[in-house]
Amino acid sequence: MGLRIVPGTANTLLAGAIANTLGSEPVPCELDRFPDGELRPVVGHLRGDDVYVIQPTGPPVSDHLMELLLLLDACRRGGAGRVTAVLPYFGYARQDRRGRAGEAVGARVVADALAASGAQRLVVVDPHSAALEAMCGIPVEMLTAVPALAGALAPAMPGDAVVVAPDLGAVKLAEHYASLLQRQVAVVRKTRVTGATVRAEEIAGDVAGRPAVIVDDMIGTGATIEAAAQVCLAHGGTPGIAVAATHGLLVGGAVGQLGRLPVRCLVTTDSLPRTIPRRWRFRWNPWPRCWPMPSAACTTTSHWQACWPAPDGWLRRRLRPPLGRARSGRCGCPPAPVT
Repeated sequence: MGLRIVPGTANTLLAGAIANTLGSEPVPCELDRFPDGELRPVVGHLRGDDVYVIQPTGPPVSDHLMELLLLLDACRRGGAGRVTAVLPYFGYARQDRRGRAGEAVGARVVADALAASGAQRLVVVDPHSAALEAMCGIPVEMLTAVPALAGALAPAMPGDAVVVAPDLGAVKLAEHYASLLQRQVAVVRKTRVTGATVRAEEIAGDVAGRPAVIVDDMIGTGATIEAAAQVCLAHGGTPGIAVAATHGLLVGGAVGQLGRLPVRCLVTTDSLPRTIPRRWRFRWNPWPRCWPMPSAACTTTSHWQACWPAPDGWLRRRLRPPLGRARSGRCGCPPAPVT
């Protein structure tokens, strides 16, 4: 049973890089769009193969999700031996519980739809909610990009920096960063007013006279990061804030909103296509955009990692030890040269 990569249109560069890393040619796919917006994907021959459909469900979330469901069904009907859905970014993961009467549990709905469409296994990277695994009726592989991101941050991080969780939901994530970087943790208490507006009022931890490293699983509008940064500055934190997140959605006015803050660098992965304008390249990305490729979940023979040093999209592949023996907290890649 051969390993085959089926790329969706949400992040073709990432899918191509994963296929190249694994020494596999992507399965030829076509995506027809009817005038009314209806999608009709067509996949090539893959009968009896071990198929991995790679499609992050980033913006536009609903379109990419529907495309993924149709691709999974096409692979199942095409006779694939096993079908695995690889979602580097899992949209709707924030809807893991009902906040009030009348709401849906979006994460459960999507998980059920993936299984019903033919997915026999699910691979995700740093989902917003760890409860996702319990919601799925199929096996879930949960990967993390934190060691790669921490390794990118470490070389230029000041010795007195403090890792800041922008809300209570990011505490475990911040503790993971802090354990790899050997730094202290501070926690911001946040209240969400609307989907694009948050209010941060207090911080637990010492940030006075110290630079903050704000970490989160994703950056949407940037409102949470902005609120956390303002609280850090109000409590005596120094300018030159670093921000790290696995998923850089950067929707709406996120880039401009973060640009008004004293942010020294922004480190994200390429789980989603790059949305930061090139004119921001030195201000935002003095370090590589790194992320552990999901090939570790596709094969047990090796652990590969691909890094795109900003801004030119140059792909460099580096063979690493198997996943269980990888060096902790380091991506093993040199900083991107500044020219």
